[in-house]
Amino acid sequence: MADQHESVSLSPPQADRATAAGHSWFPGPPPPMYSCTLTPELVAKAREELQEKPEWRLRDVQALRDMILKEHPNLRTRLDDAFLLRFLRARKFDYDRALQLLLNYHAGRKTWPEVFQDLKPSTVKHVLDLGFLTVLPRPDPNGRYILFLRPGKWKPNDYPFVDNVRALYLTLEKLIQPEETQVNGLVILADYTGVGMSQASNPGPFLAKKIVSILQDGFPIRIKAVNIINEPRIFKGIFAIIKPFLKEKMAERYVLHGSDLRSLHRNIPPSVLPEEYGGTAGRLDMSAWSRLLLDCEEEFVVEFCQPDPLEGVVLPDSMLCEGEQAGGREEDGFRALRSQLYYCY
Repeated sequence: MADQHESVSLSPPQADRATAAGHSWFPGPPPPMYSCTLTPELVAKAREELQEKPEWRLRDVQALRDMILKEHPNLRTRLDDAFLLRFLRARKFDYDRALQLLLNYHAGRKTWPEVFQDLKPSTVKHVLDLGFLTVLPRPDPNGRYILFLRPGKWKPNDYPFVDNVRALYLTLEKLIQPEETQVNGLVILADYTGVGMSQASNPGPFLAKKIVSILQDGFPIRIKAVNIINEPRIFKGIFAIIKPFLKEKMAERYVLHGSDLRSLHRNIPPSVLPEEYGGTAGRLDMSAWSRLLLDCEEEFVVEFCQPDPLEGVVLPDSMLCEGEQAGGREEDGFRALRSQLYYCY
């Protein structure tokens, strides 16, 4: 049993930790031995919102570790304190739900190999260079970093849509490293300028559902709000397809602003927004986050370019993304999506 877990690195390489620390606007990876980095205010917030008790924190981590070793001895997963804490915090220290989230996290790699195979920043440099996504340098007043997406920058002839998903996943992996993100969660801002029929219909409902499944049930992050700006009329059709896959709480966190910057500023203050969106935080810089990810190449090689963590592990069908056995239902869903979009036009 020990050999199987020894094949997985428990922390990022030291060289990458030093490099990441050079990007002073974003925290570097945690040290090899866990030491709490939360401020007293965040400790209190974690206690109130996540049921995290500092005096029991490592005891709870050990309880989850014991469950993994007992119930899933063949699972190749990190077992260090910092890694397991992500899952406990994401599920408010409910051991069973945290374990399920960890299994879903690894199951996503098995059921979607085109996303996770050879997953490292250099393989998505073209996505980053295009400006499809970035992270704004200043967190909002609640301490939440803002993941900024521009779907209209991608055209179906540029490259497969799955490359966007790969870049998004690497970004989430980096965002979840700091403990403050684990406690505060994050905010998504998506500018739909330039999104037309070709972008809206290309992923299809099957792919959309897989993305939602990973974000909701397969990744240890708390998405606190999704702000959509400059959405075209066809967005109603897009959202009509996505909404059935969203949990009620998540669906309620979507806010559509249209072109109304005042509405956006009521949710994200101008102090953290770039000038292009009526903010005071300088011009939009899409390159800083790209450089940060690319500088952490070795870290992601260690994390993702390893043997299948679920090799030899038997998972129930319920853990696989629906659609693996769906057959023709994907095409039916695609036709329904196109019908919705044409109606909105």
